[in-house]
Order: sequence, then structure tokens, then C-alpha cells
Amino acid sequence: MTARSVILRIFSAAVTLVFVLVFNFFLFRAVGDPKNDLARNPHLTLAGQEAVIKERGLDQSLAVQFWKYVTQTLRGDLGSSFANGQPVKDVLWHALPNTLILVGVGTVLASAIGPWMGMIAGWHRGKARDHLLTQGSVVLYSMPEFWLGMLLIGLLAVAWPLFPTGLQATPGASATGWAHFWDVSHHAILPILTVTLSLLAQYAVNMRSSVIDVLHEDYILTARAIGLSPIQVRRRHVVPNALLPVVTVIGLQFGLVLGGVITIEAVFSWPGLGQLTLDAINAKDFPVLQGLFLLTSAMVIIFNLLTDLLYSKLDPRIGD
Repeated sequence: MTARSVILRIFSAAVTLVFVLVFNFFLFRAVGDPKNDLARNPHLTLAGQEAVIKERGLDQSLAVQFWKYVTQTLRGDLGSSFANGQPVKDVLWHALPNTLILVGVGTVLASAIGPWMGMIAGWHRGKARDHLLTQGSVVLYSMPEFWLGMLLIGLLAVAWPLFPTGLQATPGASATGWAHFWDVSHHAILPILTVTLSLLAQYAVNMRSSVIDVLHEDYILTARAIGLSPIQVRRRHVVPNALLPVVTVIGLQFGLVLGGVITIEAVFSWPGLGQLTLDAINAKDFPVLQGLFLLTSAMVIIFNLLTDLLYSKLDPRIGD
């Protein structure tokens, strides 16, 4: 990939991020007026409402509010929460690691298991293993995440009580160090398993389709003609080439899953970005919602850019 191509891709990502920044400001003012929501707060007197409105600059013109929003965001100041007055960046920073645990571990596991399942199914197309793996993947792929999470709770936390039904740690527990780590890990198994199963199905289906396409290429026939064994053909030629489209899907999905774990975290009461989103919606906490939208959008854009650059590195034919 040339330097010009890299610069163009980075510039395109930056333009998209600017659009998101502008759209983010007007979106949450189109769905409601923050001043009206403050006025409905039973805990604030009229004088208190006016003081809060003035403090937050909501009495100023839309143009002034927009300018302050842009300049503060560029400085890393996302405002303060309507619900508790804490800085939004601190609220997001507290919830982000919990979501990254689910998404990161789930994506790694799905990226290892899903393509392997798809490779086995595609290599044995039409046989029993293909039917079993493909049909199982299709069932998982069509199953909503919240339903899959509830099913796992019913099977592995209620009917067969191996894991907790939810939360991040045992309520009232005072464990520290490794004891706390294992407690959190025990609670994280079911939500991580939910993320993993929901992702690996798509990876498996894509990998199977890619393997079948690669098997019809001329270089596969050539590899077999020169005497390479089936295992050598698969390892040297089929898998590396079939993985290229799957790498794109994995990269794109990682950014999207960050914004799509709301239902999973709600089912398991996991204190991440998804649960924070639900709480902010219920409280009409516009600054937190703005911060969440900006953060998840930025992550999707960044991972799309990284995936694009990685794919161009893996396949130089599309570098320009």
C-alpha cells in the first residue's frame, strides 16, 4: 500500500468522525430539550432549575452551545452527567473496561473457533461434519443475543447451577487480589460465552463459504497436481487465502459489537457500556448518551480503518 492510499484512508476516517461529532450534538437535541427534562425533576426547585440550566449553558443560543460542545470535546471534556454530576469521561472510563472484557475475550475465542469450524465444514462439504457444523452455526447466527443469554442462564445457572445468573461479582463480597479476580472471572463466563457463540457462528459461515470458493481456484488444482498432500494444500493455500474475507468481518464486527452488547449486559446485569446506555436512556442523561454515541462511533470508525489497512497489507492487490 502506498503512502497516498494510507493518507486517503485516514483522511476519510477523520471526515467521518467529524460528521459523527456534528451529528451527535443535534441528535440528542432533536429527541428532546434538556431544559424541559430538568424542569420535570421533582428534586429541583424553580431557582435550582434555573441555576443548573445556567451552569450548563442551556440558556445560551444553539450556535454558542454547539461551539462550546466542539471545543470542549476536542479538549477531552464531554461534560457532566445529569444524573449524578460526575464527568462523563470518568463514567465512560469506569464502564469501558468491563465491556472490553466481554468483547475482547469473546472476539478472541470466536476468531479462533469460528474460522476453524468453517474450515472443517468447507473442506468436508456435503458430508456429515459439514451439515452438523453449518446447521449449528446457522441456528446460533439466527438466535438473538438476549435469547441466547437467557438460554445459557436457564441451562448453566438454574437447571445446572455452575455459574452465577448475573452481576460482575458476588454481592457483599469483600474479597481482594486473586480471590476477587476469580470471582469476577466466574461471573464473566456466561456473558463471554454469549458473545463468543453469537460471533463464531457468523465467522464459521463466512469461512465455510470462503473455503469453498478457494477450492475452485486454479492454484489449488496446480498444488494438487504437483503432488502436495491434502493437509499441505489446506495449510499452505486454502486456509491463508480463505481467511482474508473473514479477517475483514472480524475487524468490522469488533467495533460494532462494542455498541451492540446492550442486550447481553442487560441480561447479565454486567456494568459495562451497554448497561450504562440503558441507565442513561431511562434517566434521560443526554451528556452520557452523547458520550456513549461518540465513543462507540469512534471505535467503529477506528476499527474499520485498521481493518482496511490490515486487509490491504494481507492482500496487496487491493492496496491502491
